[in-house]
Amino acid sequence: MKSILLSLLVLTINSSNAIESKESRALNSLTVRSDAKNNVPRTTLKIDADSFYDIKFDYDTFSGRVTDRDATSSIVKISSENKNTKFFRAGDLVEFKIQNNKEGEYCQGYVRSLEPDYFVMYAKDLFPCFPKEEYFRRGTVLLMHSEKLGQRVREASVYRASLLNKKKDFMTQLNDINNGIWNFEERKVMMAADFDRRIAEMEKEKLRALDELLTNKNDEIKLQRELAFRLDNVDKELDFYRIEKHELMFDRWHLDKDLGYPVYDKPEEIRPTRASGEKFIVD
Repeated sequence: MKSILLSLLVLTINSSNAIESKESRALNSLTVRSDAKNNVPRTTLKIDADSFYDIKFDYDTFSGRVTDRDATSSIVKISSENKNTKFFRAGDLVEFKIQNNKEGEYCQGYVRSLEPDYFVMYAKDLFPCFPKEEYFRRGTVLLMHSEKLGQRVREASVYRASLLNKKKDFMTQLNDINNGIWNFEERKVMMAADFDRRIAEMEKEKLRALDELLTNKNDEIKLQRELAFRLDNVDKELDFYRIEKHELMFDRWHLDKDLGYPVYDKPEEIRPTRASGEKFIVD
């Protein structure tokens, strides 16, 4: 039985070490300092009052009451009014002693499991803090000390501060979204008005463009008429200033005779010939 318990204890310690390594990686960016009073590292990061962490308070020490135990009194179930016991992890070391024996030495135990307002602890040896001749009863009040619990409370306060910042950011985003939802009708009207304004501007631009196009058309018609008129004038001037080469197509004998110029007798008219070469006389 003891060998089985020891093997379970080793497994729980290994799992707790793995969990601690993950948490340490999450908090490795924080600057910590050691406190000389209880040797618990405290963060130098400013923590708001909403984190409920008091650097002057000793979170290592708390009290509990034995509510159940096994026959060997090595596994005990402890209830505590200290709500910080929820930060325990399996394998965490807890030193404890009987309340009536405050001058005695501390016994060592290891956390096995957690329940709401309870935790189960494996007590390695009860003899340093509890007399052998006495019976370890249920209801015994224990004074407990755990540096691991104080460290976890500090880490929890830091994580709570980061959660508060995250919550504030989420609340800001949610507020913006709520405002957007609540003002949907207003935004809808504003968007519709914006589009109506743009449509009206486009209509104005359309009418302006059509008017401009019609004006250009009228100007082009006037220009067309003016150019046609000028082309007609140019054609008339071209016809007037055309230089022609006049060739005499008639014999000047009659004209010279009328003018009294000396001319020869009228020559005989040329008689046409037939295709056969015969001459015909036109009477």
